[in-house]
Amino acid sequence: MKNTLLSGAAGAALALAAVAAQAGAPADWNAVKATEITLFYPGTSAVEWITKGTEHGGARALKKGETCVDCHSEEIANMGQLIVGGKKLEPSPIAGKAPSIDVRVQATHDGQHLYLRFSWAQPKASGAAKLDADNPVKIAYMLEAGDKVELAQPGGCWGACHGDARTMPGANDSKTKYVKGGSLADGIFYDLNQWRSGENRAYDGHIATERVMQGGQALVGAQGKLVGDTWVVEFTRKFSGGEGDVLLEPGKTYNFGLAIHDDNSAGRYHHVSLGYHLGIDTAADITAARQ
Repeated sequence: MKNTLLSGAAGAALALAAVAAQAGAPADWNAVKATEITLFYPGTSAVEWITKGTEHGGARALKKGETCVDCHSEEIANMGQLIVGGKKLEPSPIAGKAPSIDVRVQATHDGQHLYLRFSWAQPKASGAAKLDADNPVKIAYMLEAGDKVELAQPGGCWGACHGDARTMPGANDSKTKYVKGGSLADGIFYDLNQWRSGENRAYDGHIATERVMQGGQALVGAQGKLVGDTWVVEFTRKFSGGEGDVLLEPGKTYNFGLAIHDDNSAGRYHHVSLGYHLGIDTAADITAARQ
């Protein structure tokens, strides 16, 4: 998949040149270092399952300060294969659902704006019912500062995934994602940006006591395009914003998580990353250097 992904992304770069120029992003993304991240299908692996320790042996490692990537970096795609087939953590397997998606992540900044670019090969459709008929693809990233959200530092956005949230087995359909002890005033939240393909619209929200898809002031915009079999989506956001926006500063790192709702999916039926770190002018899993 990675060879196809790299060649397709090069072609898509030309198609998005005008979009990049309008958004203020770098004209030459080829000059920006790319980080390969594998997203996998997580099934019902909520934060409670991860941390309780009776089924997930990594709970003890987390208590010692290790991260999810420390233990699972070499087996991410295999985990997705195991779960998507219903062998573990998926009571309702979807035939033909992709077990994983490889994504190229690029980041840079100009001192006032962060630019993020994601590209990946479109997986084959499963033929399952369209849970979100309006949007074949949605992509979202979350940032967290200060390690205040449980599991944000070792597990990225997993701190917002709970067993009682909608689409989980037996959960209330009105219950959205949330974080334990969520509070905007106390800085216990995720900053959430999302782009939806069918609507061709970007959302700037947050997750604290519940998921809110609007109200943020940092996101300038996002654009995406499918060229051949490759998606390329670019986000532009300001360093500063308002309530629910993480303040970005050079020299600092931020907890980072990524999710793609492929195949017209919704809720938990997505692909997610493990926890990574975004650095602004400092070394991290994903480094945004100034251009």
